[in-house]
Amino acid sequence: MQLLVSPATIEEAKKTLSADIVDVKRPEEGSLGASFPWIISAIKKLTHKPVSAAIGDFDYKPGGAALTALGAATAGADYVKIGLMFDGIEEAQTVIQSVTRAVKDTYPQKSVVIAAYSDWERLDTISPFDMAPLAAKAGADVSMVDTGIKDGKSTFEFMDEATLVEFTNLNRSLGIKTALAGSLKFQDIDILKRIDPEIIGVRGMVCGGDRRAMVQEELVLKAVSMVH
Repeated sequence: MQLLVSPATIEEAKKTLSADIVDVKRPEEGSLGASFPWIISAIKKLTHKPVSAAIGDFDYKPGGAALTALGAATAGADYVKIGLMFDGIEEAQTVIQSVTRAVKDTYPQKSVVIAAYSDWERLDTISPFDMAPLAAKAGADVSMVDTGIKDGKSTFEFMDEATLVEFTNLNRSLGIKTALAGSLKFQDIDILKRIDPEIIGVRGMVCGGDRRAMVQEELVLKAVSMVH
């Protein structure tokens, strides 16, 4: 299980370099808020670790999503991550295929992460279980769950351990990796180890519990030690 930590700035990124994956996002723009290309490029120069970049919680805009995904990959992201903030199997399939093609046609070695939301029922968006087969079919690499509304409620309040095991096993059967995120806490790490996703994503955990605060290097080191 790898630890992905999400800094919002270059200064924060310097405190996250012990993580397995450094994830660039802009929290004020949403759960998977996109940062600026020059921030992605600068953070990529800081580390030999893989760099991930969120490109946004997207409505049904396949062209905009594809172009944004290519921009993130060109800026230096090794993982390009999109959230599907809409419902509909056909619509999701179009966006996922568009984003995956935009990245893979130019950068076949880079990874595409497709995220649905653990709180999809209150958002009226696509279920993670409906998203995962579409991601696998399109050639994406990682199927992810995060919380769409950042109100302090954890993914575990919407999907319990058994459901997350089912989701992880579904992804394995489809040949893609699993990433779990969404207001995860230090006390969740033992449960996450039982679920055994390939990646867990955190921000609030290493900001002292408030994702709007600053990343604290000592909390990143604590998370790394507990995960490994």
